[in-house]
Amino acid sequence: MIILTLCYEILGMSKKYWLMKSEPDVFSFDDLKARPGGTDHWDGVRNFQARNFMRDEMKKHDLVLFYHSNCKEPGIAGIAEISKEAYPDYTAYDPKSLYFDPLSAPDKPRWFMVDVKWVKPFRRTVTLKEMRRVPELRGMKVLQRGQRLSIQPVTKEEFDEICEMGMGE
Repeated sequence: MIILTLCYEILGMSKKYWLMKSEPDVFSFDDLKARPGGTDHWDGVRNFQARNFMRDEMKKHDLVLFYHSNCKEPGIAGIAEISKEAYPDYTAYDPKSLYFDPLSAPDKPRWFMVDVKWVKPFRRTVTLKEMRRVPELRGMKVLQRGQRLSIQPVTKEEFDEICEMGMGE
């Protein structure tokens, strides 16, 4: 990961960092790992701000903190990366899909998705409770009251701090 970061810096490319939430009983970090090549599409996002992050800002090789939400102990399970940039979310066109949107059409897509690739698990989940106790993380959107977005930007410093917490003993 350090080599990739150095390559980005040398080429003048800026990598972005994200937190993506998923309910582990619906789609977990282990589920992502089990997919062919450890890669799957991130569909079903039906919030305009989260959609805009995917469509306009997420780039291939951006890194992701994979967050388990709506469970007994919410927290970050590991690292993933964006492996394919935004493309139309075809679940919006399927009337049988939970994510169907009659206002979206193949010739005028309303919703988008990205592909995400499993990179590395943490030695342990970094819990929401733990993150709240770290002063360096107080600016993270996930820690702010009322922040329910399933996709959120994080700073490199926040990303590094979380990685250190997850990889430490």
